[in-house]
Amino acid sequence: MGENQGKRRREIVSAVSWPLDSLPEDFISKIVSLTSPRDACVAATVSKAFESAANTNVVWEKFLPPEYESLVPSSRNVSSKKKMYLTLCDEPVLIDDGTKSFWLEKATGKKCIMLSAENISIIWRDDPRYWEWVTIPEARFERVAKLLDVCWFQIRGRVNTRVLSPRTLYSAFIVFKKTDSCYGFKDVAIEAGVGVVGHEASTRSICFDARADGKSLRRRRRDIVKPEERGDGWLEVELGEFFNGGELMDSDEIEMSALETNGHWKSGLIIQGIEVRPAKNQ
Repeated sequence: MGENQGKRRREIVSAVSWPLDSLPEDFISKIVSLTSPRDACVAATVSKAFESAANTNVVWEKFLPPEYESLVPSSRNVSSKKKMYLTLCDEPVLIDDGTKSFWLEKATGKKCIMLSAENISIIWRDDPRYWEWVTIPEARFERVAKLLDVCWFQIRGRVNTRVLSPRTLYSAFIVFKKTDSCYGFKDVAIEAGVGVVGHEASTRSICFDARADGKSLRRRRRDIVKPEERGDGWLEVELGEFFNGGELMDSDEIEMSALETNGHWKSGLIIQGIEVRPAKNQ
């Protein structure tokens, strides 16, 4: 019944004549292009004239990043700018020799990026006693880092604000999995930090084990951030937020980190990388 009602609404909308329908299509397109991808999709439901105008290349090219042509492989047959936009939203592309993943947030068109484990600094990463580089089919990247055994856990990644969208509040996340033999993380607080290189970072306490009841952690620190499951089957835990002002001639290097050095031996994490995407609360 719900589908029939929705279909009837669309039929009614398409049959209605709106005063603005008489405007030239290119004029409507220019107006819609000044909004957002979400608003363009809403505008397309107003009338047939608006649907036609909202789906033009004039509109959707405005939502694409300037470098979009170099991001989508020429082998892909993308027939319109809207389809190219949706491709960059739904199918992240590998950049920088496969060490980073890039895509767009569908509702806003804002840039998102994931730094692979190979693109970030992991202490003792090249010592086979502590870390192992493995290939797993569900990862975006060719290799991910598997933790074998460490007592000093330290991960740091950096991203330049020039590759991100201006005037945007971003969140940074470590994306990971746990093996069946994972140990050493339950009830252990990890210090996370996010901030501009050379300045004091904003810090918080996180944990990698969602089974932790938090009682021991709360005795030492409050507001422990726990991991959440993602739609792609991985886990993520938020390291913190930062605002990208995005001045034309200005850029900052943002460092994101996770550190635990209290002597707890730990094993069984698989690190895919650090993801940076627009925060939910803008």
